[in-house]
Amino acid sequence: MRIAVLGCGRIGRVHADSVAASARAELAWVFDPVESSAREVGERYGAAWATDVETVLGAPDVDAVVVASPTPTHVDLLTRAVRWGRTVLCEKPIDLDIARVDACRADLGDLTAKVMLGFNRRFDPSFAEVRHRVAAREIGKLEQLTIISRDPTPPPAEYVAVSGGLFRDMMIHDLDMARFFLGEVVAVSAQGANLVSTVFRDAGDVDGAVVTLKSADGRLATITNSRRCAYGYDQRLEAFGELGALSAANQHRTSVSFSGAAVTGAEGPVLNFFLDRYAPAYRAELEAFVTMTETGSPASPGFDDGRAALLLADAAALSLRSGAVVEVRG
Repeated sequence: MRIAVLGCGRIGRVHADSVAASARAELAWVFDPVESSAREVGERYGAAWATDVETVLGAPDVDAVVVASPTPTHVDLLTRAVRWGRTVLCEKPIDLDIARVDACRADLGDLTAKVMLGFNRRFDPSFAEVRHRVAAREIGKLEQLTIISRDPTPPPAEYVAVSGGLFRDMMIHDLDMARFFLGEVVAVSAQGANLVSTVFRDAGDVDGAVVTLKSADGRLATITNSRRCAYGYDQRLEAFGELGALSAANQHRTSVSFSGAAVTGAEGPVLNFFLDRYAPAYRAELEAFVTMTETGSPASPGFDDGRAALLLADAAALSLRSGAVVEVRG
């Protein structure tokens, strides 16, 4: 299957790597409005490149498209690609404004089934196994979900200013994961703080937050986020049920541990970069996208999953501002 990647920044290069590593896909085209970026990525992978997106979308050797450009361009690019008859894997979020997301949804109608959202953590082998075993009722009925997600270092100030805030930029992955386990969420409560850097306060954002979610059937989830973590990229999950618990722990560079009289534990540091931690998830996500394109099956996670996660992020932001529990209505 021949794929075009739109956007040659950091995340676009991640997707280009995933396509290049797949035995089922070929990187046919790359697009970026910056000529040097488009040429560099194209030449690296032996793909055609362009600075005009219509040239790429109209190319006869393109079957599917990955939208990995800056967030404000997502709606335009995914709409154009779908209109050209391409299936689309779009990075999260669809947009920072729910009104633009709803307008896009109304414009595309049933064609949104051709849009897969880049919630790659659903495809992480550890998280996916926990979810599979929860669905198999290994712990009985799931009652509580705990998600911890902390970045090793804060992003630069220029990124913070346009990120949309912690809930829409960072926690949106965890909000989607909560829905993946619990189903629809009906209530959101958020607390946040500025403990890491004045950059976030100056941007009207927080650098740490704890959010509690309640599902339609009364189950609970707690999400903890921080923009800084001294010991690496902290990514953990626990599912607790009537018969026990399932946990996905942090990953280290090696599995070696030491046990002695004074100390017992893992020796190596926690993986310190999202590309190290989630490289297998990005590749599994790409394989799912190829299968979706080949079979014509509806996207999963799909456009409506992206919309639902953004609704939860907006609800968390409102709860933080108001100090109240926010009811979520789709």
